[in-house]
Order: sequence, then structure tokens, then C-alpha cells
Amino acid sequence: MTGQPAGEGVPGARFTVRERAADGAVVLALAGELDHDTADPLREALADGLGVGADRILVDCAELRFCDSTGLNVLLRGRLAAQDSGIRLELAALQPPVARMFHITGADGVFRVHADLAEALADRRQT
Repeated sequence: MTGQPAGEGVPGARFTVRERAADGAVVLALAGELDHDTADPLREALADGLGVGADRILVDCAELRFCDSTGLNVLLRGRLAAQDSGIRLELAALQPPVARMFHITGADGVFRVHADLAEALADRRQT
């Protein structure tokens, strides 16, 4: 885990991922628009998060304004890879446009979704 925000500092970057460790979890804070053209930094951050020995990856969506089907697929594949490694991938702070897409597709039933990052960090349930 680099701690460096992926995509930040790139002129015109529409999407960034900030990685950090918190309470035994890897936190990936997403900001901007997650779509076909911007998904690579999230793919890389999820792969990095699987290798640091944490038992959870928390994806903080508080600043994520948009997510298309590509972004959803990256998160779903990340969840499966995490599950295969014995790690839980959970979401926090879905904003209305993103929450709507997760609800319409049924993905909100696949992920554990927390109201915000503080709630996610406080939730120590194993399932």
C-alpha cells in the first residue's frame, strides 16, 4: 500500500483513490467519477489492498459522485478476490446517485454497506 492517491496530480483527473490503513483495515477513499476510463486506479488499489494482511477492505464512497457498470464490475470482482483471500470488502457512505445504481442492480444486497466510514470502522462483525 503506497499511501499515494492514485490519479491525483494528473491534469484533468476525474477519479482518485486514496489508500490508508485504519484499525486493521485498508481504507480506499474514492472521489470523482468511476467509469470505464477511470477504473484502473481502483483495480490497482484493490489488488494492493489484498496483499497487506488486513482482514477488511473498506471502500469509502463519500466523495464518489458517479459509478457506471464498469466501476460496479471492478468492485464486484474485487469483492470476489477479497473473499477468496479470506478478506471482507465493504462499502461506506454511498451517495444518492451511486446508491441508486447499486439498488437498481441489486448490488447493495451483495455488499455490506455502511452509512459512513466511522460506522464501518466500528462494525467488527465477521460476516
